[in-house]
Amino acid sequence: FLIKCCIINVGTKFHLQEMLIIRKRNNQKPKCYIYTRVSTAMQVEGYSLEAQKDKLKKHAEYEGMTVVGEYSDEGFSGKNIKGRLDFQRMLNDIKENKDGISYVLVFKLSRFGRNAADVLSSLQLMQDCGVDLICVEDGIDSSKEAGKLMISVLSAVAEIERENIRAQTMLGRLQKAREGEWNGGFAPYGYQLIDGKLVINEEEAKIIRLIFDKFNHTTMGVNSIATFLNQHGYKKTRRQNNKLETFAGSFIKGVLDNPVYNGKIAYGRRKSEKIAGAHNEYHIVKQDEYMLYNGIHDAIIPDEEWELAQQKRKVTGVRNPKTHSLEHEHILSGILKCPVCGNGMYGNVNRKRNKSGDYYKDYFYYACKHRKIVDGHFCDYKKQWGEVVINSAVEEFIRELVNNPKFKDALEKKIDSKIDIDELEKELEELRKTLQQRIGAKKQLGKRMDSLDVTDKFYTEKYQDMDERMNQLYEEIASIQDSIDAVNIRIANVRKQRISTESVYKFLVYFDKLYDKFTDLEKKTFMNSFIERVEIFEEQQENGRILKHIKFRFPVYYDGKMVDEFSWDKESHVECVVLLSRNEG
Repeated sequence: FLIKCCIINVGTKFHLQEMLIIRKRNNQKPKCYIYTRVSTAMQVEGYSLEAQKDKLKKHAEYEGMTVVGEYSDEGFSGKNIKGRLDFQRMLNDIKENKDGISYVLVFKLSRFGRNAADVLSSLQLMQDCGVDLICVEDGIDSSKEAGKLMISVLSAVAEIERENIRAQTMLGRLQKAREGEWNGGFAPYGYQLIDGKLVINEEEAKIIRLIFDKFNHTTMGVNSIATFLNQHGYKKTRRQNNKLETFAGSFIKGVLDNPVYNGKIAYGRRKSEKIAGAHNEYHIVKQDEYMLYNGIHDAIIPDEEWELAQQKRKVTGVRNPKTHSLEHEHILSGILKCPVCGNGMYGNVNRKRNKSGDYYKDYFYYACKHRKIVDGHFCDYKKQWGEVVINSAVEEFIRELVNNPKFKDALEKKIDSKIDIDELEKELEELRKTLQQRIGAKKQLGKRMDSLDVTDKFYTEKYQDMDERMNQLYEEIASIQDSIDAVNIRIANVRKQRISTESVYKFLVYFDKLYDKFTDLEKKTFMNSFIERVEIFEEQQENGRILKHIKFRFPVYYDGKMVDEFSWDKESHVECVVLLSRNEG
């Protein structure tokens, strides 16, 4: 007996045989653990935890075994053992020979695991400790050579089948794209889904056309177009993940880059790729290159407009480096408005060489870029104003304003540095909730896929349907994450634009002393934080006046009341005349 006990500690296959002989001689029943697992809290009838336990206990009783431990994982996938705490606890108890068991009983092999590598490594660990696996429903016993072989084959086949079905599903999606059909997910703005087909939504399509028109035929960038739409009363339809009616630069960029508006279907713009170093874990990665196919849906943007936008997108945001007048900035660029079309006037430079040809002098001026007006006509205002003249007019007006004795007290009380971002934060919270819902749905779907019975004659069809829905969820999650990023950027930009009461106040109070010492960039920063827009007359007035209207970003005190704008085309709020002293402009 002592010799046989020593042999038992060797931990080989002989260990199991000798242990069984000893137990028989001592009239002992074999001991076993039972392990149950479900992927979701609600399983189909016959697969619930209680149903599995009942089946396993009856089998143990029939085979004359004693159940000495029960282990169960609820709501965990069988793709790997990560997160299956009770499964790992069971393996640890087996390694420590806690109860001297001989078997582990499971309902089906799929309850033990679905990943071939995990199944085989866990089984090897158990058998090294003299413990075999019995899959009751499958009729598999690893103590028999045929049983061990069957486990190896079924585990590998199940995993290969999953990968094959995934590959087939992706091929199906590719074929769908080749045929020009929409591949699932939210319909892009400007379209609606009717019977799975993209159909133009004319109300939204008007915005899409306007975006391309402004981008192609003006100097507006994505942020300027968003501002234009918001300021001119355009509202974004609230649908899907977007709760705000306002437009953002990220939305404009997404529209300009989406080939669906040109009647194309893109395949592979985002791909589900395995996470390096992780097992059975994927994430969505945007692709620089992808395939395009002609869609069966109608295009909103014609070819020539689409190509023009794509060419412009390649150079958008790329600034040419300065080679002359490195310190110069166009101080009022953008906030100075054209007196004819109302769009921003921008700085230009005219570089002239002196007579000897060895010296350049730069002449800076503001001009309208001849943008299209809303009715489609080009702006014909071609006058160029010298920057010194316009800048000086605005500077002198501000000096006149801040020298008002009551300006200091009124400014300190009335400048409100708080910008309301509650609406943006509400949208962010809604997006985060939606994201968690989609992630939860993805996890639940993954568990349902994992719980499918590979012996079911409809296994392939069910898995394929679920896998297609899984890809749609990945697309929706990626879209929501993009929206969250966009809202976060907008919140960050709003916070950056908050005007500090103390800093603006100090600067305005000491305007006369500080302004001339500032660099052009500092002057430009101040003007943009203080002034929203500057309007001028088409020509200099008889009294030498240039400025027509100035609107501030916050109210200021003047003439016994708080005002946020001054006009000279009607009744003047302030008499501020700046005469042209040079022959510029």
